[in-house]
Amino acid sequence: MTSSADPATSTGSQPLTPAVRGALTRYRVIAYVVGVMLLVLLFVAMPLKYLGDNPAAMNVVGPLHGFLYVVYLLGTFDLFRRVRWSFPRLVLMAVAGTIPFLSFYAERKTTHELLGR
Repeated sequence: MTSSADPATSTGSQPLTPAVRGALTRYRVIAYVVGVMLLVLLFVAMPLKYLGDNPAAMNVVGPLHGFLYVVYLLGTFDLFRRVRWSFPRLVLMAVAGTIPFLSFYAERKTTHELLGR
């Protein structure tokens, strides 16, 4: 017997609740924002500071990335709590915001897993 559930709304055989769907959306947005800010920090602000002797960009982007990373941690924890994943998974998702390009990969993998794509 085949299931009539829409694969875009389910994790395996269970449909996503509105709370999980909202947490996933928030996580996806902040994962991209933190990923882009980390790239700007590493490839624009730091070279300007250390190669160009101009710390102005670093003084703005550094604290902004730090604040956004805390928001990313909160969004990650919110999704973790709603989906009830293991603690090691939470740690890996949290670390993904500190390594260039890894937040994009973690977001994509998480989205595919939850939406069943």
